[in-house]
Amino acid sequence: MSTAIEGIDPSRVPTHVGCVMDGNGRWAQRRGMQRTEGHAAGEEALFDTVLGALDLGIQWLTVFAFSTENWRRPQDEVRFLMGFNRGLLRRRRDELNDLGVRIRFAGRSDWRVPRSVTREMQESAAMTVSNRTLTLTMAFNYGGRAEIVDAVRSMVAKGVSPKEITEKSLAEHLYLPDMPDPDLVIRTSGEYRISNFLLWQLAYSELVFLDTLWPDFRRSDLYDAVREYQGRNRRYGRV
Repeated sequence: MSTAIEGIDPSRVPTHVGCVMDGNGRWAQRRGMQRTEGHAAGEEALFDTVLGALDLGIQWLTVFAFSTENWRRPQDEVRFLMGFNRGLLRRRRDELNDLGVRIRFAGRSDWRVPRSVTREMQESAAMTVSNRTLTLTMAFNYGGRAEIVDAVRSMVAKGVSPKEITEKSLAEHLYLPDMPDPDLVIRTSGEYRISNFLLWQLAYSELVFLDTLWPDFRRSDLYDAVREYQGRNRRYGRV
């Protein structure tokens, strides 16, 4: 932990934190803005959260950037999100690289994702591949059910027999099999749903739901969630 943060035990900081970044559209609408302006405002929230994770010594941070269901949104919003994510990588990857952040992506390779976006994703991952201070995974064109289906398809394609299918072998066919399960998952905006995020991996994750809309989220909110996490007793099915 690079700074002393009151009330947080540095020996019990979660290794992996997931974030469902929800509430961008409502944040904008409450201010009489277009929904897209809420997504743009969420960039600062994301970067401040990354800085907070670095301060705490969190090693893995996974954020829900674009879901397989988000294609159903109005086309203008989808086009904005494609361009915004491409631009975010261009604006931030050098700074993230300097901070020792490895950028990775989890999700389906889909013909609907513009090639320019795919190219920026590949370049960002390649630039930061050797970094290990923090792994920032962007779940992009991602769905938890789709990931499980894709894992099963991969096993079938490889000729894995039914007797060889175990939790361990299936996990080895997920998008990022080396990624540890999240210890803590945070969802903003007052919604109490998982929304198809890391369904396989969060079997024993601690869940924290906040009323804060994502553009208002800052590292202090991350610290509060970690304090709540540290106050819980994780039993993993034991007494």
